[in-house]
Amino acid sequence: MDLKAETREFLASRRARITPDRAGLPAYGGNRRVPGLRREEVAMLAGVSVDYYTRLERGNLGGVSESVLESLAEALQLDEAERAHLADLARAANTTGAARTRARRRRPATVRPVVQRVVDAMTGAAAVVRNGRLDVLATNALGRALYAPMYDSPSFVPGEPLNTARFHFLDTAAAQVYWGDKWPKVAHDAVAILRTEAGRNPYDSTLTALVGELSTRSEDFRRLWASHDVRLHRTGTKVFHHPQVGALELDYEALELPGDPGLQLNVYTAAPGSPSDDGLKLLATWAATALAESATAAAPGAQDAAPGRVD
Repeated sequence: MDLKAETREFLASRRARITPDRAGLPAYGGNRRVPGLRREEVAMLAGVSVDYYTRLERGNLGGVSESVLESLAEALQLDEAERAHLADLARAANTTGAARTRARRRRPATVRPVVQRVVDAMTGAAAVVRNGRLDVLATNALGRALYAPMYDSPSFVPGEPLNTARFHFLDTAAAQVYWGDKWPKVAHDAVAILRTEAGRNPYDSTLTALVGELSTRSEDFRRLWASHDVRLHRTGTKVFHHPQVGALELDYEALELPGDPGLQLNVYTAAPGSPSDDGLKLLATWAATALAESATAAAPGAQDAAPGRVD
């Protein structure tokens, strides 16, 4: 990623959305040449000189203090995710060459055995482990079943981790069926998560390649990427339209793994006694049956048969 361009476009896009009225400033004159605040207005609100703010918006965050970042965040009315993104951009701007080289190296697309055991031990919930690039690195049986349409999609590259952003934007018809009328929000959130990761580690060559591929192949992705929105993925509710069991309204919690920086465990559960709880149990039964059929088909001497599980 071009860190200066990333910083410049993020700050300019946040400035453009703040009107003088929203900032509590008088709007002198009726013909403003910019959609939001002028640079001098942001500088005044942040308590810095116009020249200094202009330098920041040009992408030069080297040496900027935490107090200036905080004042800038207040002036631009940044939310929690945006504040964290700005801090990440400033941190990256002050990263040494050696650290940048380490960041460019591709990290193993695996999880530690103990993490996999923890995931497998969750039998009543769907669990997946992913990184900030939206690569799915591990699942339990129910998590794999929940994501079966993604694994069955031509956007999934065998031998590589499942990447959910690929599914959202390279198999849009299937994604819109899977997410229903929530697809626009899910797609927006996916891009915002990738943008957040880009700020956290702008020197990740694998992320750069993913963004380049999706930008080339998907107009929806290009449009959403240009918004420079960011998001913290922590908790919420999603509705899945699964081909085997129908609609599933599932609550999720995203748990960071302190022993594996950059990885998080997403756990999906249904409200007890709800139709989605029944559906999740039915999905677990389907997954167990499909796994048993797959094992039988793979056994020595078994006749050729179509596997019941998507692999």
